[in-house]
Formats: sequence, structure tokens, C-alpha cells
Amino acid sequence: MEVGSMQRQWVQYIKSWLGEGTLDSQYLQLLQLQDESNPTFVSEVVTLFFEDTEELLNKLSLALSQPSVDFKKIDDHVHQLKGSSSSIGALRVKNACIAFRNVCEQQSAEGCLRCLQQVQQEFYCVKEKLSYLFALEKRILNAGGSIPMDLGS
Repeated sequence: MEVGSMQRQWVQYIKSWLGEGTLDSQYLQLLQLQDESNPTFVSEVVTLFFEDTEELLNKLSLALSQPSVDFKKIDDHVHQLKGSSSSIGALRVKNACIAFRNVCEQQSAEGCLRCLQQVQQEFYCVKEKLSYLFALEKRILNAGGSIPMDLGS
């Protein structure tokens, strides 16, 4: 596939994910911090988000499996996840975390387990989409192209 076609595909993916609510404008702001001198900035930041989120999801699963659930600890983990998902523009993950925190206030272990499943689902969805996007970025860069900074209208 030629560079121009890959770049158009990249723009189309971003626009589509913004339109469906997977990502929000924060992701676009993150993209603006990326330039020719650091063309992989966003993928590096988001990869750290992936790693941290995997760890937080494991901590949440463990905390919810305890005989006596510490809802304060769970809320702290979900709050951290909400902040990090918000900072990269993962809108659906952030929204699932908001719902999770509301259920956590009710101190319902069953409700928290359902919310954890929803957060996991949204996280793995955005991870799959962004991983694909980063692979496309790598192909664009390897072909001598650059990552589009203007998504057009």
C-alpha cells in the first residue's frame, strides 16, 4: 500500500473513532505534542497507559475477590484509571470508570464486578484499535512517510 493511501486510512480511523466515542478531543491534543523529532510520542505514551491499565485491572480483580471488599481501595484504583484514560482521550474507558465509581459508592461488590467487566471490555477495545493504528503508523514511517497532523474537515 502506498504512503498516501495509508495516511488517508490513518485519518479515517481517527475520525471514525472520534465519531463513535471511542476517543475524544484529548487524543487530538496528544497528537499535537508529536512532531518529526519524536514521531512515536503518542504510541509511547499510550503503551505506558496500556501497561499501567493492565496492572490496575489486575489489582481491581484481586481487590474484588477478597472476602471483605475494600471499596475505598477500589475507588482509588478506578479514580487513577479514570484519570489516565482521560489524559489519553480514551472516552469510553473514562465513562465506564465514572459509572464504576458511582457503583463503588453504593458498596455493591456485585455491581463493582459488573463495572469491572465493562471497563475491561472498553479497555481491550481501545487497546486493539490503537495497537492497529500504531502498527499502521509504523508502516507509514517505514515507507518514508509522516504521520498526518491535519485531520482535515
